[in-house]
Amino acid sequence: MKADSFIASRIRFKGKVSVWATAISAFVMIVAVSVASGYRKELHNAISEIVSDVVLTDTAAIRITPEMEEQLGSIEGVQSWSPTIIEAGIVRGADALEGVVFKGTPQLTERLQVRIPEKLARKLRLSVGDDMLAYFVGEKVKLRKFKVAEVYKPAVELDETLIVYAPLPDMQRLLGYSADQAGQVDVRLTGKWHSREGMWLKAGEIGYATGMMAEASSRRFSNLFDWMQLIDMNVVAILLLMSLVAAFNMISGLLIMIMRSTPTIGTLKALGMPDGGIVRTFLRVAGRTTALGLAAGNAAALLFCLIQGTTHLIKLDPANYFVSFVPVSVNIGAILATDLIAWLIIMLLLLIPSMQIARIDPAKSVKGETL
Repeated sequence: MKADSFIASRIRFKGKVSVWATAISAFVMIVAVSVASGYRKELHNAISEIVSDVVLTDTAAIRITPEMEEQLGSIEGVQSWSPTIIEAGIVRGADALEGVVFKGTPQLTERLQVRIPEKLARKLRLSVGDDMLAYFVGEKVKLRKFKVAEVYKPAVELDETLIVYAPLPDMQRLLGYSADQAGQVDVRLTGKWHSREGMWLKAGEIGYATGMMAEASSRRFSNLFDWMQLIDMNVVAILLLMSLVAAFNMISGLLIMIMRSTPTIGTLKALGMPDGGIVRTFLRVAGRTTALGLAAGNAAALLFCLIQGTTHLIKLDPANYFVSFVPVSVNIGAILATDLIAWLIIMLLLLIPSMQIARIDPAKSVKGETL
């Protein structure tokens, strides 16, 4: 064992305030990263449910052919796709009418059974099992009677969330489409392409390959992606600020430890230990203490994320924040990267007080004290 490692193992850092400050800073950083990740996940899931990542449309009904299926399957980043139909309609409840958007999807198989949003169910006083009349206005008004199979709560409150999901065959019959025709094709991308730029790139590639118009959801919902970008900028600011707070507290703790250990430092110098070895000794102690504070903060943050993720204890106003609760998503890779960056920033800043060691004169500092 090297001398600096052995000596560092015998020195105890007594700056408990610095440890607590590091733990609190780590807690704030991990919670910020988890909340930002949760926001991105919730908003992306909501957007994907409404319009998917990329939407293919044409001037007329789209015919689903084996060639098109092969084209979509050969494009890198395409996770799945499904034919859908979007049609405006008016639904009638007990004593009210409401304009909605019907979305025919192959995920629903029971004929004339629909999923309606919670907001619509409240307005029209509908519940599961009730009949719901729907009017579709075109060259002539068409009437359909649906049965409410499910009342769902959208993950994100958007203007577009008043969507009624219906079986695709029902909507095909309504519009006179054949079984292989659809109004549009919803394309879902893999996680690698969920960024704004990634969706734009893939929309262009998919549109070129299929010869149809392709729109990325990041263009249609640009305000939400601006919101997510703002959150990411805030998270970066929080990470930097909390790292500096933890670093300055550790600096004060290290300075106090160096001053208290002045006789010990003088003894080590008198025994021939170079300044670099002494600096490494105290940095090892400080690094160990910093890691302890980060670990404590991580444990508290993960516990908070577990509680918030399962109970949604902290609520938000969806009118301002799009979601009704603080979303959290634990990304172990992002957490470890945050810890590593914070630790490196703190250790780099701790080099500043370590320079004080070189100024200590062993002739003046040695007073008979030893380790």
